[in-house]
Amino acid sequence: MKINNISDVFFDLDHTLWDFDKNSEITFAKILANNHPTVDVKEFIAKYVPINQACWQLYQFDKITHDELRYNRLKDSFDAIKYHVSDSHIEIIAQEYLNYLPDNNHLFDGTLEILDYLNENYKLHIITNGFAEVQDRKIKNSKIENYFKTITNSELAGVKKPNAIIFEYALNLADAKKESSIMIGDSLEADVEGALSMGLDAIFFNESGIEVAENIKQVNHLLELKKYL
Repeated sequence: MKINNISDVFFDLDHTLWDFDKNSEITFAKILANNHPTVDVKEFIAKYVPINQACWQLYQFDKITHDELRYNRLKDSFDAIKYHVSDSHIEIIAQEYLNYLPDNNHLFDGTLEILDYLNENYKLHIITNGFAEVQDRKIKNSKIENYFKTITNSELAGVKKPNAIIFEYALNLADAKKESSIMIGDSLEADVEGALSMGLDAIFFNESGIEVAENIKQVNHLLELKKYL
């Protein structure tokens, strides 16, 4: 089952190595406690998570802007719990969220162990659709920056996964060939299908255990990557 002839391993960051949901909930708990203590954090998060995912889906395909993403995911979440927040205060919360989020740096179980393991035989890289400044702080604050030879974000590449251009940009930056590269991420569309359509191999980090096609390589825990690499 080992995949031969791989020299470069590309990881997604959020929801793959960096536990976005856990870190996000901690961040909102702090912001809401300081500014809106009557809001039930669990209720807010239950609405925010799917709304945020839907907004990122639109952003990924350039159907909304960066600023619209920041505003809409909060506005729609507060509306969903029937709690009024002014537009000016939504902007304050949006900025506080980006400021505080990288301060919480829970990684998925097995992240450091698998990076240590892979680092012995492969060059490691990151490709992320996240905002550059925030992603850089996440990587630095979680103390994983030394594992990665290159970090490609959508702002540098000018496009977002699954657009082929971001994979081409990442390959050029890494001085890697697609035939000897593999992408690992939590999004079937952005990470797996995006990489496969470009000629890279791919592994789906299927932490939630959703059903996928039999031909898709997948792991439910990061340490399971050892069966492929």
